Amino acid sequence: MSTVYAVRVHKTGGPEELRYEKVEVGAPGVGEARVRHTAIGLNFTDIHFRTGRYPLPHFPHIIGMEAAGVVTAVGEGVTEVRPGDRVAYASEKPRAYAQETVMPVTRLIRLPDWIDDQTAAAATLKGLTGQYLVRGVYPIKRGETILVQAAAGGVGIIICQMAKHLGVKVIGTVSTAEKAALAKQNGCDYPILYTREDVVGRVREITKGEGLPVVYDGVGGSTYETSLKCLRRRGLAVVYGSAGGVIPPFDLWRLNRMGSLYVTFAGLADYLHDRKEMLERAEDLFAMMKSGAVNVPINQRYPLADVTRAHRDLEGRRTSGASILLP
Repeated sequence: MSTVYAVRVHKTGGPEELRYEKVEVGAPGVGEARVRHTAIGLNFTDIHFRTGRYPLPHFPHIIGMEAAGVVTAVGEGVTEVRPGDRVAYASEKPRAYAQETVMPVTRLIRLPDWIDDQTAAAATLKGLTGQYLVRGVYPIKRGETILVQAAAGGVGIIICQMAKHLGVKVIGTVSTAEKAALAKQNGCDYPILYTREDVVGRVREITKGEGLPVVYDGVGGSTYETSLKCLRRRGLAVVYGSAGGVIPPFDLWRLNRMGSLYVTFAGLADYLHDRKEMLERAEDLFAMMKSGAVNVPINQRYPLADVTRAHRDLEGRRTSGASILLP
C-alpha cells in the first residue's frame, strides 16, 4: 500500500466538487497490474460522471477514463504485461485521475516505441471511439459524404482524419471560424458554422438535395433533430455522446415519416467487447497514426492539480482538439 495524489468527487456537482487529495493504492491482485500514470486524457465523459449524468457506484470516487503510463507491478497469473512496459488504456470504469492505479490487465494496451505517452493518453479513448464509429457502427465507404457534429472536438477531429484517409468527404459543424479552420486542417471538406448558418440547408445544398447516409453525433440533445433532418432515406444517425444534453423521448413513428431512418446510441464498451477485439481496433488505430493519416493535436495541457480549470474550459467550449492532465 502506498499514498499518491488523485482527483475524487465526494458528491455530484460543478467543477468545484473535484478534490485533489491523497489516496491509498494497493498491490495488484490476480489478473491485475499497477500502473504509474505519466499522462491522463481529459474527456467530456468525465464531466458526466462528475455531474451525475453517469452514475458512480459510491462516494468518494476517482473519475477519468483514459491514461498512459508504465507498469510497476503485476499480480498473480499476469502474462499480458510486465513491469517496465509502457501502456495505455480506455478504462471500463472511472479510475484515471490519479498518479497511480491498479486495474485489470484485460484493458491494457502495450504501446509501440514510436508513440509518446502524452499522445497515447490523448488518443487511446478518442482514437478507439473514432475507429469503432467509422469501422464498426457504420463502416464508411470511399466516395460517400458524411456529417460530423462538433468536428473540431477531440473525437470529431479524429473522425475527420479517418474519413479523409478512407476517401470520404466530410461535412462538419463547428461554433467559430477558428474551429472551422482547425476542422478543415484535419480533413473536414465543408465546415459549417452552426452559430451563423442553416446546417440542414447547407447539407442539402452540398448533397444536391439527397441527404447523407450517416451522421456521427457526439453532442446529443442540442443537435439530434438536426442530425435526423440531414439524413437521406434509410440513413443512420449514430449518437455516441451527450455533450449537448440528453435526447428526450420521441415517437418512433417519426423515423418512418422522415424516410425510414435508423438511429443508434453506440457505446465504446460494446465495441471493445473482449481483449481480442480491443487489440484489433487498437492495431488499426495505431497503423493509421503511424502512417500519418491520423494525428492527435494536444492543444491543452493542465497539471492534474489544476483539474478544476480544465473542466471549466471543457464545459465552456474553450478547448479544441485533445486535452491532457499531467500528474
